[in-house]
Amino acid sequence: MNHGIVLLAGLAAIGWVNWYFFLAKRGPVVLARTDQSGRQEVRIVVHGGYDPATVEARAGVPLRLVFDRQETSSCSEEIVVPAFGIRQFLPAFQKTAIDLPGASPGTYDFTCGMSMLHGTIKVR
Repeated sequence: MNHGIVLLAGLAAIGWVNWYFFLAKRGPVVLARTDQSGRQEVRIVVHGGYDPATVEARAGVPLRLVFDRQETSSCSEEIVVPAFGIRQFLPAFQKTAIDLPGASPGTYDFTCGMSMLHGTIKVR
């Protein structure tokens, strides 16, 4: 009987991890702000995920993503933006800026190096 409880607890933990990393929604959609130079910029907190996980930006305007990594988890130590060929190390407890050129309308994904944490850039 004790083995059954352990098995159920293990299955519940596996289910939770899959939900948390692959299905859970992260924060609201945030519209990137425009600075004095005309470039769009948004700060993304990295702590067990990305907050905000969805960024909305204007087409054709350069975008700076400032990743503020507030943890030491090895999963979040790298950011990958495949559509722009970006793979960048994110030092723990530091801010790292990633500059993207003005993009065409569409949806662009970003992930951690292990592809467990997910975010989206919606260009309109």
